[in-house]
Amino acid sequence: MSWMEKDEEKLLQRSFFFGIGGIIACLLPLFNNYGRFTDYEYLHILTGIGIGVQLFALSIAVLVLRKRKISQETKEKAQRMTIALAFSLIFFFLI
Repeated sequence: MSWMEKDEEKLLQRSFFFGIGGIIACLLPLFNNYGRFTDYEYLHILTGIGIGVQLFALSIAVLVLRKRKISQETKEKAQRMTIALAFSLIFFFLI
């Protein structure tokens, strides 16, 4: 079964969970810089992983937007998800 044949609500839910996971993965090294919870030097690898997961979540949200027959409510949810993920990506790129 391809991604285009899946339910839009399920795809948006997956996009949300991947997006939140990516944001948390990007925030952990940022909090560690200010709080020094651990001395693990390679914690910044999580930033790259988090950005990759956020890009995956953004691609799922855009995939939902590109579907042909979706309801207006689902389309608005996908647009809000796309905007939120785009701003979070810009934020973590600029840090």
